[in-house]
Amino acid sequence: MSENRTNDAQVNPRAKRGAQGARAHALAVLAVRGRALAVALLPAAAAVVLLAGGAMGRLSGGSWDVARWVVTGFALVVLGTAAVVGTVIARAGPAVSPTVALTEKSAPDLHRMVRDLADRLEVPVPSAIALTPDCDSWLEDRSHPTAQSISGGRPGAGRGRSIRSRREADAPVLVIGSPFLWWMRVAELRALLAPVIAGTGPSAHPDIAASRRFVRGLDAAVAVSSRAGLGPVRRVAYGFIGWVARLLLRSCRGHAAEMERGVAAAASDRAQAVDYGLRIVAQEQVGLAYAGWDRLLTRVALPAWRMGRWPSRLDAGVVSALTELSRRDRLAEGFTSRLGERPACDLLEEPGAVDAATSLLAARLFHGGPAETGPDWSPVDWQQYPEEVVDRKWRTEAARLHRVLDQLGVRRTAGAGPDASGDAGGPGGPGDPTLARVLDHLAADDTETLAAAVTAEVAREEAAAPPRMPGGTLEGEELWDTGAIPLFPLQPPRTGRDLLADHVTAMVCCAAVDTAGAAPGLDWLDGPALLVGGERRADLGGHVMSLVEDGDDGPLRGWLTAVGVRAEKPVRLV
Repeated sequence: MSENRTNDAQVNPRAKRGAQGARAHALAVLAVRGRALAVALLPAAAAVVLLAGGAMGRLSGGSWDVARWVVTGFALVVLGTAAVVGTVIARAGPAVSPTVALTEKSAPDLHRMVRDLADRLEVPVPSAIALTPDCDSWLEDRSHPTAQSISGGRPGAGRGRSIRSRREADAPVLVIGSPFLWWMRVAELRALLAPVIAGTGPSAHPDIAASRRFVRGLDAAVAVSSRAGLGPVRRVAYGFIGWVARLLLRSCRGHAAEMERGVAAAASDRAQAVDYGLRIVAQEQVGLAYAGWDRLLTRVALPAWRMGRWPSRLDAGVVSALTELSRRDRLAEGFTSRLGERPACDLLEEPGAVDAATSLLAARLFHGGPAETGPDWSPVDWQQYPEEVVDRKWRTEAARLHRVLDQLGVRRTAGAGPDASGDAGGPGGPGDPTLARVLDHLAADDTETLAAAVTAEVAREEAAAPPRMPGGTLEGEELWDTGAIPLFPLQPPRTGRDLLADHVTAMVCCAAVDTAGAAPGLDWLDGPALLVGGERRADLGGHVMSLVEDGDDGPLRGWLTAVGVRAEKPVRLV
């Protein structure tokens, strides 16, 4: 054995002890399955005894005959029910995480790095590699027939396939968080993935693999039994199956959890000999990446998704967001010095195509957009974002605000001639949308009514919009995995005052762009931004909240004067 290889018995005995503990708990899980099978077979065993006794003439006549037929009938019912329950548990497809597949052809260097790590750790190579639009990495077993949505493919895997290669085909899939590939350096990613890949070792043990399949089958059976749209008979049948599955899950939950802890501990201990010092740095980058990724999704991507546009380079954007976070946050200082090293995305053949696929998957996961582009769902580059998303968002919200004021019977003020940009708006007159109309109404009236009306208008527009249709695959896109896609709300619903403040801010920004030469911009951490003289004005929000919360328009009017915004001039709306 070479010096670079780990050794369970000599180098890391803790890894061996952790694996042994995991196997012990796996046996306990399988014991639950065995006891359930024994309970199902017990009536059949009693029926066999009675039938054999009757055939031998020892247990016959009178009550023995009645007991024999009653027990035999009951045993047949129990066996039939157990067969149905067992079939549902065995055939129910476990949940599969929506991912973007990375084949050997699309990421040869990444596959080579993973194989080298597995070889050094002396564990099976993951059967495939996939990306998820999240800041996490894990192993996912897709050996179930209904869960096989990725084919890993290694060169020379056809003729003369060895026992080891067959085992590797059944190994779990390595799922990597896509932000890691763009923010982390190659050495950091290698150190981060070492303990994850080490988990394929315990996963290959027959007892652990069997216990995991059993638990996943129970989870899938519970999910199947909870589906809506079942008829009354099937609802009763699946309800019973779900009850049995939940009972078995409760019986083995503790052992299953301890088994997974043992597997994780064994994998971590086994990987200590591989880039351990770098792993500490990599873990620091995980926390930073999560913070930047969350801000990028909620502040930057979400406004675009709501307008039917999906940023096509989210992973590249996270680098800009984290670089900006490093500049602003004192605790993150120094992290940008790593950017001179080779980024992990260099391990991909076409980073742009992979980024676009994961960006669309993120939009589907967190917003529920369709799988294909169309007139109401199209990609947008970062260079186009300010004009096609920020400006459009402001003018859409400003138009909605004026529609609500019209519905409330608020009189429109006379305009003051054409706007500063000379664009649409035309000569001023009654009916022109102006910022002055909004300011005068909010300063003179209670904002609760207007906030409620804006909230109701937003709800009506969302209800009238065509439903988002998740699921499906990108037509002609080999990178995309199949499978149903769940939806996750990206942020809680906004309050009425928050919505009103957003709309007032949008109206102010439209007026600033049209009358004061301002421009829409993009802040990587805060999303849409107003640029005045090329500099972002971050002080607008507080003045708007003073108007919305307290009805005090003084601070905002002072800000408008300082910037040079003409509140009485009409603005261009969509």
